[in-house]
Amino acid sequence: MTKSVVLADPRGFCAGVDRAILTVQTILKAAQSAGKLHREDGLPPVYVRRQIVHNKHVVEDLANQGAVFVQELGEVPDAAAQAGIPVVFSAHGVSPVVKAEAERRGMHVVDATCPLVGKVHREVLRFVKEGYEIVYIGHKGHDEAVGVVGESPEHVHLIEHADDVTSLEFAPDTKLVLLSQTTLSVDETADTIAALKARFPWIEEPPSSDICYATSNRQAAVKLVAEQSDCVVIVGSANSSNSVRLMEVAQEGLGQRGKAYRVDDAGELAPAWFDGVESVGISSGASVPDELVSGVIEALRDLGFTGVKSVETIKENMHFVLPPQVRALAK
Repeated sequence: MTKSVVLADPRGFCAGVDRAILTVQTILKAAQSAGKLHREDGLPPVYVRRQIVHNKHVVEDLANQGAVFVQELGEVPDAAAQAGIPVVFSAHGVSPVVKAEAERRGMHVVDATCPLVGKVHREVLRFVKEGYEIVYIGHKGHDEAVGVVGESPEHVHLIEHADDVTSLEFAPDTKLVLLSQTTLSVDETADTIAALKARFPWIEEPPSSDICYATSNRQAAVKLVAEQSDCVVIVGSANSSNSVRLMEVAQEGLGQRGKAYRVDDAGELAPAWFDGVESVGISSGASVPDELVSGVIEALRDLGFTGVKSVETIKENMHFVLPPQVRALAK
């Protein structure tokens, strides 16, 4: 019997990630065309605040092309603003405090926030204006959650799990609404939402789900892949919320039959994982280039997994236009 790979489709890049990476790439190409990739003043062609997307290979590749990544805007010299060097905000979004600092220092900001994350930011502002308290389900410390909570820290109450609901106190006449981090799944938030509704029956939900289409699609595909596999490998970085959750979903689907693993690339595969395995499921997080998946497939081929079949759940055709400043460069 041929040992095989079961490939999830869709997988990898979502529209928001693609837009963010293309934003930095377009700025770099424009600088190269203008002969400003290596400037006489020693400044880089572009600064990027935090990882543009949560994938170390993507970040390393862009850094090798000339982008300089910083944790905070304080690391960007004032000379960069004076020279018109663009500063890109990552796909995960930023808080108003960060935007205010950039404006105060006269920085040339290109905001690559995913439009779906931007929607949640706007919902926060709208609900606060209408007098609501907001319960936000998200991961503490995640860049997206930090940015959303930062829109109104006194009115946005972040919780991670159903157990956290007991820490919340709201009077019955409090206007309450629920929002969530886009990279969480419906399954992942179900218990927390149920606990919230049990304690605060009047809590409202936004008109449409905040959970990203790509998150839902990739998890649905992984569930099917897990049913047809003896083990599953998820390609994605450890700080990628959606990649880690894909591994968890795969493990839930496998149950006691096998184990799910997460790797950044083929170099992290351990041959012992595949002893006695006939079929290996593969998917990747929303910020993972497909060449990394190809590398894993190639490594598995060397281990005897020569068959490849694809499990497709839905055809994605979502596309987001580039930020306005970058569209001009792209032309």
